[in-house]
Amino acid sequence: MSTLQKTNYESSLHEQVGHSDPRSSLNSDANPSPYLVPQHSEVSLPDDFTIALIGPDERRRAAAVRAIAECTVIAVREFPSYPTDRDDAPRLLEQQYDVIVIDLDSDPESALELVESIGGQGASTVMVYSANPDPELLVRCMRAGAREFLAVPLAPAAMAEALVRASARRPAARARKSGRLLVFMGAKGGVGVTSVACNFAVALAQEPGQRTLLIDLDLPLGDAALNLGIVSEFSTINALQASDRLDASFLSKLLVKHSSGLYVLAAPGKFPNFEPPNEAVEKLLLVARQDFDNVVVDVGSRFDLQGTALFSEASRIYLVTQAGIPELRNSNRLINQFFSAGNPKLEIVLNRHESRTLGVAEEHITKALTRPAQWKIPNDHALVRKMQINATPLVLGDSAIAKLIRQMAQSVNPQQPAEPTKNRKKGFSLFG
Repeated sequence: MSTLQKTNYESSLHEQVGHSDPRSSLNSDANPSPYLVPQHSEVSLPDDFTIALIGPDERRRAAAVRAIAECTVIAVREFPSYPTDRDDAPRLLEQQYDVIVIDLDSDPESALELVESIGGQGASTVMVYSANPDPELLVRCMRAGAREFLAVPLAPAAMAEALVRASARRPAARARKSGRLLVFMGAKGGVGVTSVACNFAVALAQEPGQRTLLIDLDLPLGDAALNLGIVSEFSTINALQASDRLDASFLSKLLVKHSSGLYVLAAPGKFPNFEPPNEAVEKLLLVARQDFDNVVVDVGSRFDLQGTALFSEASRIYLVTQAGIPELRNSNRLINQFFSAGNPKLEIVLNRHESRTLGVAEEHITKALTRPAQWKIPNDHALVRKMQINATPLVLGDSAIAKLIRQMAQSVNPQQPAEPTKNRKKGFSLFG
């Protein structure tokens, strides 16, 4: 575009905003009418469509979340501050989110700087929201790279139209499939979360065409590798420490392949003196999901990761617990604190379950968990002990435990048969 054309375009924008509703969009589509949607209707967006919301003002941010919720069921990832890292943060945001909605008024200069750093990438639609309809501000937003200007108070109809336009301009490369993120966490230490996660991951890896990766994030003392009988030269720490240059090729060099076909990113063998930032965890998950159909993550009893994409973008979150008083008490606290009523992502796994649990009646277990447990893994101490000694996944056998865990895997990937078929040919894999 020539300088004269750009000047004319900006002048035209000045005239438009001076004589129209300040909620006018900054998008340059000549005829926006195809994107109009009825007020308060739910718009149709791709299942893997992603939205980030950045705003220091909690009240305004909550209002923006409500406006989005009125027109789509897509989950919104909230960031309560502008990123301080202006080198990697914009790039990571652009890689992970189709739409990035930014509060303009809390700190206009920081917000515009962020808009410019993200908008230069071109793959994400940047939207700003503001209570200030000043034409000069709108022009600055346009120059920085914002595609939509939304007036406060936010109207759900205007938000819906903006999201539809963003979906229409979404690059084809963005629409590539992103692997399922399946998170296992324990109500407390010793409930068997690692054993369940390892067997579940092996069951998924047995299915044809299902490249599956198990990431041990139960730092610093995770023992997924020990459960599977594998030794790894590299670990999760190596990936997190090098997050700035982590890609599929780099990640592949850190993995160990189990005999079942499962890939494993193990916890470190030595106690590490490293506290990974949330951004590094999110980068690891992003790279892993781009190359695997299933990414199973064992977080042990780490609850400090609740604010990351690990939980906001998970397809399912499995809370592993037992029918003891301490475990049920912890489960109740976790569910009430972190999971809304009826959260469809959360599935409760009652491990080492016995039909006649001493001391705790079934109705009391259900009441403590606020809902029935979806999965009840039978208690077989001798069999589990044998698995730990031999480092052989139970799910490869025909026990009641194996059948139940295969059913769990089947529920994630229902198009595949529940029981594994012997002598299957392995599908093509980027990692060998």
